[in-house]
Amino acid sequence: MVDRSKSLRESLIKSGLLSEDQIKIAIEEGRKTGETLIKSILKKSLVEEDTLIAFLEKEMDFPRVDLSSYLVDKKIVNLVPYATARKYKMMPLFKVGDVLTVAMVDPFDILALDEVRTKSKCDVEPMVATSKDIEQAINQYYGVAGSVETLIKSIGPVEEELAPTVPMGAPVEEAPIAKLVNILILRAVLERASDVHMEPTAENVRIRYRVDGLMHDVSTAPLYLHSAIATRIKVLAKMDIAESRVPQDGRFELKTEEKDIDIRVSSYPSIYGESLVMRLLDKGSVLFGLDQLGFSKNNLEKFEESIKRPYGIILVTGPTGSGKTTTLYATLNHIVTPEKNIMTIEDPVEYELPGIRQSQINPKAGLEFANALRSIVRQDPDVILVGEIRDLETGRVAIQAALTGHLVFSTLHTNDAVGTLTRLVDMGIEPFLTASSVAAAIAQRLVRTICSRCKIPFTPPKEVLEKVALDTGKEYTFYQGKGCKNCRGTGYKGRTGIFEILLVDDKIRELILKKAPAIEIKQAAVQAGMKTLRDDGILKVIEGITSLDEVMRVTQLD
Repeated sequence: MVDRSKSLRESLIKSGLLSEDQIKIAIEEGRKTGETLIKSILKKSLVEEDTLIAFLEKEMDFPRVDLSSYLVDKKIVNLVPYATARKYKMMPLFKVGDVLTVAMVDPFDILALDEVRTKSKCDVEPMVATSKDIEQAINQYYGVAGSVETLIKSIGPVEEELAPTVPMGAPVEEAPIAKLVNILILRAVLERASDVHMEPTAENVRIRYRVDGLMHDVSTAPLYLHSAIATRIKVLAKMDIAESRVPQDGRFELKTEEKDIDIRVSSYPSIYGESLVMRLLDKGSVLFGLDQLGFSKNNLEKFEESIKRPYGIILVTGPTGSGKTTTLYATLNHIVTPEKNIMTIEDPVEYELPGIRQSQINPKAGLEFANALRSIVRQDPDVILVGEIRDLETGRVAIQAALTGHLVFSTLHTNDAVGTLTRLVDMGIEPFLTASSVAAAIAQRLVRTICSRCKIPFTPPKEVLEKVALDTGKEYTFYQGKGCKNCRGTGYKGRTGIFEILLVDDKIRELILKKAPAIEIKQAAVQAGMKTLRDDGILKVIEGITSLDEVMRVTQLD
């Protein structure tokens, strides 16, 4: 056993993948957490997972397996219990004689191999695969998704159960309603859902997830379970279980083996009972770099230039769920340095950012955006993030802060970048204040990206090219997803942003002062080089990132 780990350490150093000091850091981490060397290396992000898997394949002779191309027999899956597979991140693949082959992230995990050997009564041969692939395979074959329906059928009419915690292991003795809520949340996390909806109807309780911006049905539960499910969720979120006639908000945290999920709960009375929505916020997924948001090269240069300013206001606009908060957090993360004092006032604080002082409004205590912003200005900030400009008072204070030497970021709800400028004037802010304080307005939307596993090319017909004003004399190759297990048959997996960046120059300022109509300001911005949302979307279609249908769905006609 010792020899194998020595060989791994030596090989990692010899290959140049890690230095001796980095190996010591990983070993120290492993001693504290009880994790293996490979898991410690990945946890400390000392090496990219793909690079480490390639090393294990080439240098240590562990075969790499692509789990998307594997069909595993149910009998083989049953050899390794679900809890063991999830705990050690492994997936049983096939059995030849008395030898069971499993896919693992860490083939040197002796405890994992011993446990599988004991449970399956087979010798174990490890292969390597990425943790993402293994997680998807576990979800697919162990039927966490399918167990919702099975569990619902097994629960008869129940008393309301008020267990106060959310253990994700779901032991056998756990109350059925608690277990059902756990599985619904766990399934949502595995499917990358942003929201879980529970809606009572005349016949049943409809359960839906929002994945990549679109809703889809997951399951239904009988109406007699509605009260028990609602009570369980409200207890977890510390909401008043006796009150169902008025809307309520609450929250709770969920710790799974892989990640910490912050869950915001909202209840709303409907004619058939309380409708509940749980928003899942993955604390580890927000810290994107600016280059990961979907900016084109030209737009990224423009945006990076605008956020280098020492003062002025930069407004990000778009409907709810268009990624505004992610863009602003990525921006703050990009500019944070020990030399800058960055402060935020949000509603609510969605993610915690290191090196930044964050606070959230508290209407009950009288802390609203406008008066919080006045106090922040007295805290000697360099950069201020205001969650949203909702009214004239907040707008005036934010603009005043921008004019007195602060760089201010905020959001507005408008359809495009030009609409941001006209909205401020419509709110009652004087045109000269808007013209002199606004540095840039960024409109954005999220489009679904084509699934990389089932992406196929096609040549669009001429009428489609004409519809989006592309040269019909040129031959274009567009792409689409034909649908596979990886994307649940949708042809799409994940999302990216499309952007419209309006930089306020002298010409635009002049038009704002003249109270020019939005169309005139837009024409001037396009002449100055602004790409509209539709233009940026078409560029991503040509690059094969998304489909034309997606761009048409989320952008209005220009």
